[in-house]
Amino acid sequence: MRNAAAEPLAPNMPDYERARREFSWAVARDLLSGLPFGRGLNIAHEAVDRHALSDRVAHVAIRAISGAGKRRDITYEELSGLSSRFANLLEHLPIAAGDRVFVLLPRIPELVVAALGTLKARAIFTPLFAGFGPEPIRARAAIGQPRVLVTMQSLYRRRVAGIHDQLGSVAARHPRAR
Repeated sequence: MRNAAAEPLAPNMPDYERARREFSWAVARDLLSGLPFGRGLNIAHEAVDRHALSDRVAHVAIRAISGAGKRRDITYEELSGLSSRFANLLEHLPIAAGDRVFVLLPRIPELVVAALGTLKARAIFTPLFAGFGPEPIRARAAIGQPRVLVTMQSLYRRRVAGIHDQLGSVAARHPRAR
């Protein structure tokens, strides 16, 4: 793997005012690579996978800094792999195109992985604010009818466990959820 720090990239938009003045949807469309073999467009592919297949493969796609100041860098290559792994998991549940995937996570890299993986699986990503209590989660689930609810153990215990049986549309449940 190449050293991303040794190969700085030019800024994507060195002159914002000029880019704004000259913006065209036709030009923007031409910048998209599209899915391989002409299979259409997917925003996760455009945001991550095409860069993982380019000279940006080893460059940082996400830099997360925890509240304690710990830095975590994820390259395009890593993000592509993690989000594809999540998409594969969804497809094995099975989650089909158009199914809703609700995600109850704080602002951590795994939230981005879940979003991109959901989009790769052609499902609908619905973020839930990690500060929501059980009632807002239950109400949104009643309206949105998620097939999957992704969360972490601590949030599950505090926010979901008490309403678990009221989430009838959720098809897949992890064995440790009970």
